Amino acid sequence: MGDLVEVARVGDVPEGEARHVLVDGSEVALVNLGDGVFRAVGDICSHEHYHLSDGEVDAEDGTIECPKHGSMFDLETGRPRALPATKPVPVFPVKVEGDAILIEMGKE
Repeated sequence: MGDLVEVARVGDVPEGEARHVLVDGSEVALVNLGDGVFRAVGDICSHEHYHLSDGEVDAEDGTIECPKHGSMFDLETGRPRALPATKPVPVFPVKVEGDAILIEMGKE
């Protein structure tokens, strides 16, 4: 099991949005899907070097879209659902304890 690292408070990430967080040197997109559900994926698009946290979140579909070329990534698996990306981004387990959002690092 990896280390749990507190990265934000629940109120820091509005519902249906993503925020860039730096965790142990890794760039992570922290996403609020609503109803207390948060996801965390690598923040750098696997197609080109753009921050996914700047893209649009589809909370209903569980995806985040790269703002540069429109690649869509599944927030559960990290796999791309739309081209031009063909490689997945890392996915990190998220835990909410009270008001704290924690990401598990070092599990991969």
